[in-house]
Formats: sequence, C-alpha cells, structure tokens
Amino acid sequence: MAALFRATGSVLHRCSKHGNVALASSRSMASKTPVGFVGLGNMGSPMAKNLLKHGYPVIATDVFPVSCKELQDLGAQVVESPAEVADKADRIITMLPSSPNVIEVYTGPSGILKKVKKGTLLIDSSTIDPTVSKEMAIAAEKMGAVFMDAPVSGGVGAANLAKLTFMVGGVEEEFTAAKELLSSMGANVVYCGPVGTGQAAKICNNMLLAIGMIGTAETMNLGIRLGLDPKLLTKILNMSSGRCWSSDTYNPVPGVMEGVPSANNYQGGFGTTLMAKDLGLAQDSATSTKTSVPLGSLAHQIYRMMCARGYASKDFSSVFQFLREEEGQ
Repeated sequence: MAALFRATGSVLHRCSKHGNVALASSRSMASKTPVGFVGLGNMGSPMAKNLLKHGYPVIATDVFPVSCKELQDLGAQVVESPAEVADKADRIITMLPSSPNVIEVYTGPSGILKKVKKGTLLIDSSTIDPTVSKEMAIAAEKMGAVFMDAPVSGGVGAANLAKLTFMVGGVEEEFTAAKELLSSMGANVVYCGPVGTGQAAKICNNMLLAIGMIGTAETMNLGIRLGLDPKLLTKILNMSSGRCWSSDTYNPVPGVMEGVPSANNYQGGFGTTLMAKDLGLAQDSATSTKTSVPLGSLAHQIYRMMCARGYASKDFSSVFQFLREEEGQ
C-alpha cells in the first residue's frame, strides 16, 4: 500500500439492541482493550508511544518497517495491514499525510472497513479535506462503526511531550470515549461540532500559521539586513506587539533558538510539502465557500514555490532560508 500509515484508537462498547453507547468509565478498564494505530510517521510514532506509556496495548501498522520495529521494541504488536488492525481492535486512530492516504487506509483492498467490527470507534488525526472526513464517516456508519475527525496542532515537539491540541468533529455522544484516549497524547481536546469541523478548525489554524511564519521570516530578514542582531530582534519582538508563536517558540532563524528545526538545518518538524498541502485544502475550502483569503493564497504560492526549489522535505520554517536565497544571500 503506497500510503504512509499512522493511527491510534478510542474506547467504545455498543449495545446492539438499542444502539446505545456504554463507555468504559475508568482508565484501567479501558487500558485492557487494545488500541489500533495506523501510521507511524513523525507524528504518529510519538503519539503511539504515549499510548503505550499510559498502559494501552497498541496494535500498529505502517508501510515503513523501521517505524514498526521501534514501536514493537517498546511493546506494541505489529501487524501487516489496516484491515488486520481492525480485526484485532475496536478503537483505532489513524495519522496519515493526505486525503488519498486516508481513503486508501479506510476503504482500500486491505483497508480498515474490510474487517471493522460493529461499534468500533475510528479516530482520524490526519489533516485532510473536510468532505473526505464526511465521506469516511458515512462509509463507517454503513459498517456499524463510528468515525470522528481529530486533527492535531503542536508539531512533533508537542507530540513527543503529549501536549498536542486535538480538534474533534463527530457525534457529540462519542466525544467522551474519544477524549479519554486523546488525552493520553495531548493537553487539549476540543469538541468542534459534526464530522468535518475538526478539519475545518485545523485548516484555518494552519493557514494562519503559514502566514505568521512568512511574516516572521520576512521581519527577521529585514532586521538582519538593517544591522540588528537576530537574537536581540527576537527578544524585542517577543516583548512587543509583533510577538507570535513563530517568533517566540519556533523561530525560523538559525542560531536564535535551540531545539527547533532552524537549529538543525531545518530537519524534522512540519515539512514544507505538508504545509503546501494544508494551504491547498484552505484554498479549496475558500473557493467552495466564496471566502476571500488573499494572504492565504499568497502563502500557498510561496510554499508551492519552495517545494519546487528543493525545500519540500525541509521544515516549513525554512521559508527564511528561501527568502534569503531568493535575494542572493
């Protein structure tokens, strides 16, 4: 399967006679039931590790054996396909790169819905088109399962520290079951509304993030060209009205901050390709809702250019390096 898998799970037991949901009330009780996780990439792997740390048995799969081996060494059970995960777990989390990957993992020949059990709770933490989330929810419902979208914010650092923010869309009655698992991987779990609203919140957040990162990179570059020390400029910005996450937590200038991608040749973190993809989703949503997003459109153009100029695999904060390169620095 050509998809990069990622996943996690959530606890739910359904009374078939009345269709009611009986939630496991204690963490210890829930931990005895396996959690499926499909997709062990930069985000999925630390998320699955945090489930293990909280006592949840994890059944996982990924197309990259190295990712599986690392989690297996920590005690997870590794299987061959998403369908096999669904055969062994009644709460599954998926963490995948794009809409086509999600469609394949859920509805493909070896997909989750081929073996899903009635009453299974499916939580997709990928960032995808809201319409695809709605389609997956309908497909899951036909199989007697429940699908919720729960994209994340916070990046790899927050994933490692279990401090992610989850934006959850789906049937509200299922939120308690989803929140129990997601709280093992994040600091904030927010219910947004029906299926697709979690994706809507994530798309809006990432559009603002992209715009803010470009603005921070431009500002830092201008200040440096005017003779300001980048650390001094950052200090001033962070005690002034220009302060933002891109300046005080994820600064794009090498040498200003430790523990961020700009300090490691822009390796790790959130890839430029993924940012371009998310901005494309924002553009599609803006078009379908007839919403004016001029800065979002320009940000999309910039990140697409970066992908074409060799920055595709670098962290999205490498826009600072891209701007410097464009002016011959």
